[in-house]
Amino acid sequence: MKKIFTATLFVAFVAIIPFKALAQSDSRDEVLKQIQAKRTELATLEKKFLSPSDEDKAAYREYLDHRDRGLIRLLPREVYDKESIMTVRGGGAYYSFTRLTHAYGYGSDLSLEQGFLQVGFAGADYGMLLNIGDVPLEDISIEHPKVKFLSEYVTVLEEPQARAEQRRFGGGTTIDGVSYNRRVRAQVKNTYVVRSVNYSESDVLVAFRIIRKDDDGSLIIAWKMLKEFPIPDLVRNRIEQ
Repeated sequence: MKKIFTATLFVAFVAIIPFKALAQSDSRDEVLKQIQAKRTELATLEKKFLSPSDEDKAAYREYLDHRDRGLIRLLPREVYDKESIMTVRGGGAYYSFTRLTHAYGYGSDLSLEQGFLQVGFAGADYGMLLNIGDVPLEDISIEHPKVKFLSEYVTVLEEPQARAEQRRFGGGTTIDGVSYNRRVRAQVKNTYVVRSVNYSESDVLVAFRIIRKDDDGSLIIAWKMLKEFPIPDLVRNRIEQ
């Protein structure tokens, strides 16, 4: 009788195990679904947080009707990236004018940190920034006298030259009386031009204007693509075997 009872108990125990495992599996699946739903919700919220206000969009509605133009918000990196507030890589402080994304590492052309705009971020990538002053964005084209150098500049393709250009513009240089730099102060109601070289990604010339600055230090920027150049491929140094 004892053996029969023991055998019956064992069979019942074995029968229960799959149900418990299944219940646990269902529970983890539900948690995973909740995580995915929260990520989607968070991505939607971040997109809204990064977007210019409805008032900004309304004010620039006609401007945005044209191709290769946009209106973006740049967040100050020292606030939103270093404190890990945002999940988007770079904290919303970077922007790519070709991929139209804030996510750092996808051909980023411009960033905002400590009140300064910057270009050229990874590897041998480099660029130049020029503050033209309080000039209407509509007046800026590749024919503008101060834009001529940037529009005619030939991107270097060998790594030693690229590093030399990084140092050249990193320290600032003056050409025909015009100052070009990798990093310039961000000033509201000023118009800028940036030439951004991202090897294997993009090479662009973009004009933009800082419309206003929000209380959190973020900038609302209207921009237009002036010229896209062929995507450059970097020739790296090779050690002879």
